[in-house]
Amino acid sequence: MAERLLLRHRDLPGLGELPGYQAHEGFEGLRKAVMTMTPAQVIDLVKASGLRGRGGAGFPTGVKWSFLSPGVFPRYVVANADESEPGTFKDRELMEHNPFQFLEGVAICAYAAQANLAYVYCRGEFWDLAHRLEENLAEMGRAGFLGARLLGTDYDLDIRVHLGAGAYICGEETALLESLEGRLGQPRLRPPFPAAKGLYGKPTVVNNVETLANLPLILTRGAEWYRGFGTEKSPGTKIFSLSGHVARPGNYELPLGTPFRELIFTYGGGTSSGLKVKAIMPAGASSSILPGTDEVLDTPMDYESVAAAGSALGSASVIVMDESVDLGWVLKKTSEFFNHESCGKCTPCREGTYWMLHAIERLEHNRRSVGDVALLRSVAAGMQGKCLCALGEFSVVPVVTGIDRFQADFRPDGRDEP
Repeated sequence: MAERLLLRHRDLPGLGELPGYQAHEGFEGLRKAVMTMTPAQVIDLVKASGLRGRGGAGFPTGVKWSFLSPGVFPRYVVANADESEPGTFKDRELMEHNPFQFLEGVAICAYAAQANLAYVYCRGEFWDLAHRLEENLAEMGRAGFLGARLLGTDYDLDIRVHLGAGAYICGEETALLESLEGRLGQPRLRPPFPAAKGLYGKPTVVNNVETLANLPLILTRGAEWYRGFGTEKSPGTKIFSLSGHVARPGNYELPLGTPFRELIFTYGGGTSSGLKVKAIMPAGASSSILPGTDEVLDTPMDYESVAAAGSALGSASVIVMDESVDLGWVLKKTSEFFNHESCGKCTPCREGTYWMLHAIERLEHNRRSVGDVALLRSVAAGMQGKCLCALGEFSVVPVVTGIDRFQADFRPDGRDEP
């Protein structure tokens, strides 16, 4: 296994405590940024590193920061710690066991964005973790890494923790901002994007926990060093949350570009049943489902290769299903989830998720008649490209790809199309 950049607490005992973190390059990146670099230089360094957002979209991080409206202040930074995608559990491990690397990343991002106030938005179920993060922030303040005249410079920074109410939609950045402002967590119409009008109508950067945790070592060791991991277009390492029918589920930090086969069989120990891999969801419940063919298993897990294989890497929450799984059952579970979590703001998602679930239940009762399968596909197709935010689209992709790629599971005779 390559050097771990994010899950370093597994190799460095005491990293979760402030003295232990400082003993292993802790806050050297922040010190370098605020004492020797301008905000623009920090943004250029992050651009040069090729770091891409780890929350799902994979958008280049430095480029996203450069979109902030020039000359408009105050600005804000929000760390998206909602982590609500089924199958994703990496950010929680980072915040629980390597919190200062994450919080240093928040501070570096805030300095680059010229923000004096940043928030960590945690999902409601993380209430105990949120309290520990507040204690971590208090320690940073006492050590001079937060507050007025940070590290003796003219830069002031405060970071606060905010608890949501446990809604999947608040992982979407504009719904998260609505929730942070005290309103119902529902997505905003875009444009304008948060970089122009975000929190309280001001320029705002929203980044995922894992994305921010990459920053301290990039600042300390440089962009070229970071590009030594991963692929040319997808540099760095990635935490893959592996779950489902595998012998050793868990978080695995590997270079981007590592094949599915290596993650599932070398690190995950293969299927727990010994049966063949039937299907893979590379990005949690919102995945386009991939068949467990040799071609897919040999696909490198980077943003470009997984897209070329017909899915998306997303947050890299890899759910493995063996041959015992019926895809009709999978689609019912994902549809139940999305129907429950739809915020109800836009009609295609509110009505579409209900009718998709209804159609899937008809499939069960009518022994998968050809007409019911066609109806389900028609409802899903009617939603595509018409929803206000990505959640509606997320609910459709497992249904469409499940029907198209696993036809035998949706035919009364259990056979693939001739």
